[in-house]
Amino acid sequence: MPRQRGEPRPGAEELLHTLSRLAGEVLARTKLQQARAELAIALQRTMLPDELPEAPGLRTAARYTPAREGLDVGGDWYDAFPMPGGAIGIVIGDVQGHDVDAAAFVGQVRTGLRVVAGITSDPGEILARVNDLLVSLEPDLFVTCSFYRYDPATGELADARAGHVPTIRAQPGGHSEVLLDAGGLPLGVFAGQEYPVTRRRLTTPGVFVLLTDGVVEGPDFPLGRGLERVARLARAEVGADPDVLAAHVLAVADLTGHSDDAAVLVVSHEGT
Repeated sequence: MPRQRGEPRPGAEELLHTLSRLAGEVLARTKLQQARAELAIALQRTMLPDELPEAPGLRTAARYTPAREGLDVGGDWYDAFPMPGGAIGIVIGDVQGHDVDAAAFVGQVRTGLRVVAGITSDPGEILARVNDLLVSLEPDLFVTCSFYRYDPATGELADARAGHVPTIRAQPGGHSEVLLDAGGLPLGVFAGQEYPVTRRRLTTPGVFVLLTDGVVEGPDFPLGRGLERVARLARAEVGADPDVLAAHVLAVADLTGHSDDAAVLVVSHEGT
């Protein structure tokens, strides 16, 4: 408010007191922001595996980049772990929102998937049970994900999808495709959902690229264009080191025009 005519000017002591109070408020807000950021980063680290499991004829590699601004961390994640019977569970997902709450929710989802995968090996049933569990907790968030189960003994790759971005598949000879497998709703929305399972026998070499929408969609990059860009990369590098392909796919995120986080998980197989 402007000073009224005849009103005395504030003294130096009063000005110093006001400046000191404002500086203290700014410092307190900065410390709070820093604490929240450190918490979010710590949670983010715990939701990604330290290493990926190995299986005969199968190589995997993953890349993740956090959001570029503020506290937008913790929404995207990937995981891979041994399942009973020698199979490998492979999952990638994206929680609605990107903050401390989203990071904590990722931890719940990841734990739920691992626990249920120790009870049943069917990807559709795993997603259905975890979905019912999350709904019972009445979360304010939901999550999309794709769950894959690879059996080295049979060469079968079975998958179920819960509202997640399609996977890219590429094979030698210049062939690639966007896998529009049937799926269900994201997890945590409605109970009693079913998640169809697609089964493939991996008899020939190839690669699957699992990703989140932060890689392929944004203000400057429609989803279809992003998926096609990744498909071209997969065609060109189908026999390359999976870690190299994962790095090149993650670089596509720089074209999207937003600051979302992004995750890529490459699964390369030799065939049976």
